[in-house]
Amino acid sequence: NICKEGNQLEKLTLIRPNLSFSDEIRAYRQEFLDLGSPLNGCGPLADMEDPAQWVVHTQRFELGEDIPEDMVPSTQFIYVRESDQKILGTIQIRHTFTPFLETYGGHIGYSIRPSERQKGYATKMLHDCLPYCRSLGLDRVLVCCMDTNTASRKTILANGGIYDGTVYEPEGQVNFERYWITVNEGSR
Repeated sequence: NICKEGNQLEKLTLIRPNLSFSDEIRAYRQEFLDLGSPLNGCGPLADMEDPAQWVVHTQRFELGEDIPEDMVPSTQFIYVRESDQKILGTIQIRHTFTPFLETYGGHIGYSIRPSERQKGYATKMLHDCLPYCRSLGLDRVLVCCMDTNTASRKTILANGGIYDGTVYEPEGQVNFERYWITVNEGSR
């Protein structure tokens, strides 16, 4: 998992959140909050000041333990640059759907740290999670983005996303574009 940034090759890794990243989780969260940017693809991290609380939450959801009825099991990853152990992004893979996820949210949610955007990390992170999706038995995944999110649309398309349509979500009063990405053995 190598990404070229500038003239350097960087080693990037998907890691399940753990307490060794507590300071980095805290800094990642704070950067979003300081800018008023939504923390997508990381569950309730925005509401959890204590990184340990979030780590326990992610472990519980991956195991499918004590999950509210309106939620589904999911696996959470942080995307880490190995050279400095900096969290560049978060990505969450939902194992199944609720009616809301099936229409508006999809299998995968993600975000890139604001100071690290426009460097190709989102495209690489989404690509790097697809083998895990395949290991869950998913032949294809639904990835959705707001129709105003050009960067996310480009990320999805760069990973082979096939447009399925746009749906209006009345509570948030936003349009979501729906894309399917094939992840079976014959794909990219």
